[in-house]
This record gives sequence, structure tokens and C-alpha cells, in this order.
Amino acid sequence: MAETQTSRFPIYAVIATVVFKLLFLLTHYIQEDAFITWRVAQNLLDYGVIGFNGDTKISASTTHLYVFVSYVFNLIFGKEYFIEPLLIFNSILFTIGTLFLSHLVLKNPWHKAIFIFLIGILPPSIKISILGMEYGILFFLEMSLLYYGFNKGKKWVVTILPILIMFTRIDTVIFLGIVFLVDLFWNKKIRWNYVFSGMLGILLTVAFNWFYFGELVNNTITAKKLLYEQQFTFGQHLNYFLISFGNFWGMLKVPGDFNPITIVVLIFELLCFIYLIRQREKRNYFLWMIFIFGWVKQIIFLSQKSLFDWYYWVPQLLLFVPVLIFVLEQKERRNLWLSLLIVFYIFPMLVFQTIHCIATGNGEWNYRRSIGVFLNQYEKDKNQWILLEPAGYIPYFSGLKTIDEVGLVDKQIQEEIKKDKTNYWINTVKARKPKYLLSYQNLYEGENSEYYKNHYKLLKEFRVKDHLKSDHKILEKIYNLKPSGTDYNLYIKVE
Repeated sequence: MAETQTSRFPIYAVIATVVFKLLFLLTHYIQEDAFITWRVAQNLLDYGVIGFNGDTKISASTTHLYVFVSYVFNLIFGKEYFIEPLLIFNSILFTIGTLFLSHLVLKNPWHKAIFIFLIGILPPSIKISILGMEYGILFFLEMSLLYYGFNKGKKWVVTILPILIMFTRIDTVIFLGIVFLVDLFWNKKIRWNYVFSGMLGILLTVAFNWFYFGELVNNTITAKKLLYEQQFTFGQHLNYFLISFGNFWGMLKVPGDFNPITIVVLIFELLCFIYLIRQREKRNYFLWMIFIFGWVKQIIFLSQKSLFDWYYWVPQLLLFVPVLIFVLEQKERRNLWLSLLIVFYIFPMLVFQTIHCIATGNGEWNYRRSIGVFLNQYEKDKNQWILLEPAGYIPYFSGLKTIDEVGLVDKQIQEEIKKDKTNYWINTVKARKPKYLLSYQNLYEGENSEYYKNHYKLLKEFRVKDHLKSDHKILEKIYNLKPSGTDYNLYIKVE
């Protein structure tokens, strides 16, 4: 009986971790891009089309599978109430994924339980769970593949899950490729069903893009490459990589180009990994998979100047796994090691992430969302257009048709970028004549100021400083400690 109770500790840890992270839902910190995916899902619900602006097809979301999952949640709970259930669903799936991971690398149920909780309260885990992105589902699928497919030998898992993983995000070809190479090196044979499944996953994803959208890769990839791509020398590439390394490789961002905390943690991760693989345990097979994947994905994305946090969440966690194993399996003074890790790293990171969630949640939900709510009430004709950036909160809550500066949700602006990258904004305004312009800048100043003065009037100014107050003094101090958001000017076309 006691042994049965002990074996259930990891399950109890999953429940405790999910319940603990429910508290972060109170911060209303939801990633901007989540609302792009959710609007696509609602567009599918309303128009029967995967798109962003009515019956126009466009792959505005980076993930196909999560669009369909979001569609189902909208269908079940309704547009007004689906968000919280979906976020809880994401958190549950992610935490179950950490359970599978604990089974792969640990034997003792107590160690598994502690592992699940501690890795579950690190900053990337909190963000995966509550920010509304597809990474909760993705982590669950990836860990299910490793646990049931490669550990338990379930052939149907090896055959089906790579397809679902690829359909979630096309860049998961990196994860699937690393798993294949480590498995080939380790077992000296090819799992042909895995190879065929991976190839089928790529083929189906590309075929879906081509036959539905008329493109090989998601529009989001094409748009970002078109706008952000620049020509660099090797020295500039290297310098850019080193600058970005400090704030994206590790879990903690600090002002400036150099982050000593990232360096220290990286060295400790490497030392723990080397220590563990020298023990020649069966789990080394999976340690090699997750550790190589963590390094390779981060190097690839940093070298490509992909400066979006969510690309690095999963690698950050997986690279930290050897540290937790090393501490939990100490034969002597384990409690001391564990206490030091919690006091000097995990708890400070939890405090940092809590403050970050509160401050950013205020900037996104209380401030940026309010702009969308204002427009929703002010403009009743939802066929009117707005030109802005970014395309998440404000289009979602305003309901207006949207042209975004990057071209994630509107392909026509990409043609203007191709023709004249320097002046594409004003050229888009002249060609498309959107009723609303939302800009970070004062459009009445600068070389095109006369055009804006003649054709648009300032409707309202939105300022971050107006949303830094709270009835709760602690919250107000956090808001002012880390003001989140951008000042906007909203212009309306003169008829």
C-alpha cells in the first residue's frame, strides 16, 4: 500500500503544479501572438475560412494544429469564455509532458515529483502554460513521442506523433531530426516507420499549405523574412549572435549586451550533463537527445536573428534538466544541494517571472486591450480597416479588418515592401486608404506630415503612463518598476 502511494507522487505533483500555476492566470499575461491564432480560429468559425480578414485565406498563425484546437474550444465554450479553459488545457498538457520526461530520466518517485514541480515553476514553464501559445501541446507531443514511442516501443506512436508535431510547427523538423540521428547512432539501425512518418509529416504540412493557401511555408515565415532580412558581414553576424546570446539562451534577461548569469548557468548545465553521461545509464539515450536539441535549436535560431522569446522556451528547459537530475541524485548532502538550488536560482527566478507577468499583463491586458475595446465601441462597421503593428490584442478586441506592418495577416502590404521597403507604410496608406491608423509616432511630424494632416485627424492618444496606477500599492509599484507597452496615436480618415 505504501509503495502504491509512493508511486503516485508524480501524479500528485502534476496536479499540484497545475493548481499552483493557475494563480498566474490572474495576471492576464497572454502573448500577443496567441490572439492572432485565436482570431484565425474564430475566422474559421464565422466564415469557414482559415484567415484573418473574412473570406481571404492566409496562414496568419504559425501553427495549424493549434488553430484547430482553438477552433474546438471556441465551439464548445463560445468566444467569450474559451480563453481560460484553453490556457488550463495547455498547462495540463505541458505538465503531463514533464511527467513523461521525469519517467525518462529518473527512477525514484520522490525525485520525479520534485522534478515535475521545480521544472514546472521555472519562467519558460510558466510562459508555456499561461501565455496562450502552442508550446504546451507541442511539449506534450514531443515528450509523448520519446516516452511511448522510443522508451515503451509503441510503434503507432512513432508513426502518428511526428505528423502531429510537424503540423503544430514546421520548425519541429529540428527536434525530429535530432531524435533520428541520436537513435541511429545509439541503436545502429534505422526506424523506417519513424522516417516515413517524418517525411509524411513534412509532405502533409507542405501540401496543406500549398493546396489551401497557395504557398509552401506559412505566410508568417515569409513576411518576417521579407521585412527583417538584412545583409550582414560575418563579423556583424557574429556580433549580433553574441549580443542576442545573453538574453535568449538563458531564462533571465538583463539590460545590456552581456549576461553573466547566462554564462554561469550554461557552464553548470554542461558540467552536470558531462557528469551524468559518464555514468553510462540507459537514460543517456534521452539526455543526448534533449541536450543536443537544446543546443542546436538555440544556435540555429540565434544565428537567424529570431528574437522572439517563445522559440527558446523549450530548449531552455531541456538544457536545465541535467542540473535538476544532478542535484536530486546527490548521495551526500542532497538536501543542502537542493536548498541552495531553490534559494539561489529557482525561487529568485519564480519571483522575477511573477513580477514580469504582473507588469506585462498590465501592459498587455489592461493597456493594449483597452485600445481594441475603445475601437470596438467607437466603430460599429467591422468592415473598416486599420493599419497598425502588432496584430494581436487590438485587432482581436476591435473586430476591425487589419493591415499589419509586417504582413503577417495581410499579404498585400508585402507587395509594397518589395517595391519600396523604405516608404512602404505611406505607400500602403495612399493605396489602401484605411479608415484608421495606429502609430507609435506622431504622424504630423516628418517628411509625409502634410499628407497625414490633410487626410487624417488625431482621434485619441494612448499612453502607458495612464495605466500605471492601481488601488493596490504593491501592484502599482510593480507597474512602475517595469512599465510595459508602447505609446500610440490613433488617427481617423477625414471624409
